[in-house]
Amino acid sequence: MKRQFIIGAVSAALLITLFIAAYAAAGGAKKEGMVEYIGAQKDIFVSGKAASVISLEEMAGQNSLYAIGPVDDLDGEITIFDSKPYITKVKGHDYYLTTTFKVGAFFLVWTEQSKWKDIPVPSNVKGYVELQDFVKKQALAEGIDVTKPFPFLLSGTPVEIRWHININRTEGKSITKELFAKSKEHFITKNEFVDIIGFYSEHHAGVFLTKYAPAIAESSGMQNAIHIHFVSRESKASGHIDDLTLGKGMVLHLPNQ
Repeated sequence: MKRQFIIGAVSAALLITLFIAAYAAAGGAKKEGMVEYIGAQKDIFVSGKAASVISLEEMAGQNSLYAIGPVDDLDGEITIFDSKPYITKVKGHDYYLTTTFKVGAFFLVWTEQSKWKDIPVPSNVKGYVELQDFVKKQALAEGIDVTKPFPFLLSGTPVEIRWHININRTEGKSITKELFAKSKEHFITKNEFVDIIGFYSEHHAGVFLTKYAPAIAESSGMQNAIHIHFVSRESKASGHIDDLTLGKGMVLHLPNQ
């Protein structure tokens, strides 16, 4: 009887351990195609909080890392370009930039990609929607499976970038879509050479990109399929791109499979 009790107790403990492991795995990072991600934007509207799901310190040391996401507690923007972090936060009505991994994110999307193929962007591709369409068209031409998320880069000098940095303006209240939209400081950057990091997906709205964007109104009948951040090479500007006007001679970089 005692032996049966011990075996039963061990079995129960094993089941509990397996359950905990399965639960932890369910809440961990997911990988689809060339992209990994953790957390989801939509979760903050359920919990009312923008709690951290990952520390960037866990990613320090990874090679050829590209990542974007929001700082936890609606307190900034995360952009990692070729393994170097660019963290921007708002101070007053201005912003400041640090290069630290000691930051948490309430969702994050990333890839490790060392080989890219350069594709010149034609002059007729000027705006956000045209860029989104061009990225998909070129990805298809390169044999990339566009039914799965994939990363892309863009380099050059846009005429204008309209962008924002999250700043917590909830006043301690639970986060709603209205308060989330309010918790942003907006900026405009013109004629600066930049590197843009983007992730394309038609199936991850509410996860690591929004269904609509300032450049794609809900009434348009179109749906947003890109999440893009930038890093200026001429100033300390870096953050989430809401809209942009491309300049001449820009180059799209797609994964070279």
